[in-house]
Formats: sequence, C-alpha cells, structure tokens
Amino acid sequence: MNPYANAAQSASIPEEGNPRETEAWALTEAARRLAAASRGTAEEMRLALRLNWKLWTIFQAELTGRVESGDVSETVVNMLSLCQFVDFHTVGALTEPSDQKLEVLVNINRNIASGLRDSIAREAAESPAPQPQAAPVAEGQANVAAGQAQYQGARPANTPGTADAHTPVSAIA
Repeated sequence: MNPYANAAQSASIPEEGNPRETEAWALTEAARRLAAASRGTAEEMRLALRLNWKLWTIFQAELTGRVESGDVSETVVNMLSLCQFVDFHTVGALTEPSDQKLEVLVNINRNIASGLRDSIAREAAESPAPQPQAAPVAEGQANVAAGQAQYQGARPANTPGTADAHTPVSAIA
C-alpha cells in the first residue's frame, strides 16, 4: 500500500482555529485522492480533479480578496500565479486525464502543504512558552469577593456595620 495513503488515512481532521493547518490538511487530502485516482478510470480522475479545482478556487478567492484590500506581498502574488497555473493545468487534465497530469497537481499540493506545516512548526518554535493563566475557579472567587465588597458598601467583610457571608438577611436589619 502507498505510504502517503496510510499517512493521510491515519491523520485526523484538524481542529478549528488554525487555518494554515486546515489548508495543509485539505491539500494533503486532495493530493491523496488525486494519487489514488491516477490509478483508476478517467471518470475517477475527473472527480478528484474537480475536488482539487474547488479547493484551489477557494484559495484563489481568498488571495484575490487580500489583493483587493491592499496586500500585494510577494507570497500572495506568487500563490495567485500558482492558482492560475493549477486552473489551466486542471482544465487540460479534465479534457484528457492522465496519471502524469495528476502527478503534477499531487506534487504541488504536497509541497504547499509541507511549506504550511513547516511555517507552523517554525512559528511554534519561535513563540515563547505560554504564561500560566489563573484558574477560572480562582477568578470566579475573586469576582464574587469583589461583588460582595461592593454590595456591602465597599467596606471589608466583618467590619462594624457589615455582616459576614453567613449572616441571614433578617439579622442585618
């Protein structure tokens, strides 16, 4: 069995919150499907090509929006050029499907996915360790204490004229 297929099948769908990881997963999955289809019928190749084309159309729409909002970085422009290549290559592969034409797209997808994952790993290595956060329970207790102090006229608990937390309301009056 194909080692790429094993890796893709064992990989889980990424969690929300990391678009680059989601994009890398989608590219890897599309590459896996293209590779599997390249050993199948012309119709199976066309189905995998259409799926890959849809994915690249989503990338192209996102990148076009970035350019329209003023982001003309080299990476964005290069990715738009790659989107255009994938469009033209896919149209050619749809009209005359072949395993060689699919292999070109498989390699592009795998390389872009690898680059995305590398950038995630670099970013994680460069970012400082997260600072410990206060436990939600402790924060809640602090908020309750502050609310009690405010309710009791901003006087500390157990001072003359205030009641502690266990004093019945009828005993305060």
